[in-house]
Amino acid sequence: MRKLAITTAAALTALAAACVWGEWVYEGQWGHTGMGPGEFKWPGGVAVAPNGNVYVVDRHNDRIQFFNPTGSFLGLWGSKGSGNGEFSFPYGVAVSPKNEVYVADNNNHRVQYFTSSGSFLGKWGSFGVGNGEFGYFWGIDVAPDGKVYVAETYSNRIQYFTAKGVFLGKWGSYGRGNGQFDWPGDVAVGPGDTVFVTDIYNDRVQYFTRTGSFLGKWGNEYFPSRDRCFNYPCCVAIGVSGQVFVTDHSNHRVQYFTGAGSFLGVWGSGGVANGQFNGPWGIALSPSGARVYVVDSENDRVQYFNRNEPAVVPTSLGKVKALFR
Repeated sequence: MRKLAITTAAALTALAAACVWGEWVYEGQWGHTGMGPGEFKWPGGVAVAPNGNVYVVDRHNDRIQFFNPTGSFLGLWGSKGSGNGEFSFPYGVAVSPKNEVYVADNNNHRVQYFTSSGSFLGKWGSFGVGNGEFGYFWGIDVAPDGKVYVAETYSNRIQYFTAKGVFLGKWGSYGRGNGQFDWPGDVAVGPGDTVFVTDIYNDRVQYFTRTGSFLGKWGNEYFPSRDRCFNYPCCVAIGVSGQVFVTDHSNHRVQYFTGAGSFLGVWGSGGVANGQFNGPWGIALSPSGARVYVVDSENDRVQYFNRNEPAVVPTSLGKVKALFR
């Protein structure tokens, strides 16, 4: 009887966890290789606006494209160059609470920002290692208060600014210690004033206060199981309940965690079928948190997933236990 009770308790725990988190399942996709509207050449970052529209960085085409929530083409802007509204191998994109679109214009070593339809509003940055200067940088995000955070990949630091580019602060240096990086790939501002950073070649995620005080980390040196290990953790997004979603680029999958790094789930494998990936890059969630968008970079497409909620959600473990009496 005792063994049965233990087995039943374990089953109840697993059932409760499934009812809380569900599973992320394939819903749809759009895009293929090309230069026309809705086509991509090695797409990178992705961001979702408050109205649900989806912005995608089309890296090798040096432009931004945007779509409705299920991938219908709405518009694009950009071309190769260094003028206002032009790009040179852009990487990251973020949308502010005011619907302004910020772009990490990587090879031009600057941030540009635009209206939601692509009209140029402003820019800042130049090549260098000083405050407000950039080397080669990939990730960008906008906090709810409008501050802009940039993951400066080659310089191994995070810088943050006002919405118009006034320098506010920075943190980070090269290394494996707390608050150090070996290629920070992306940055995401979560609830509770927490900033999450993918630390690519250290195969981990670190998280901080909004001014850069170290709070915690997780990754390969903490997870002995391969299911929780990273291989080039590239981009990060935060769900409405604080879950942390990471594109595990070279493992061709997405993993997700609690805000303190406890493993919650994983999906994806290498390939071209629905729900498979080839070097997933950018990741973002819909405003409700019910849909996850993943840039399947080397397959030149965007895939999106929704949460498959269990059909039966018990109101309490006590009621479920009654079924086993």
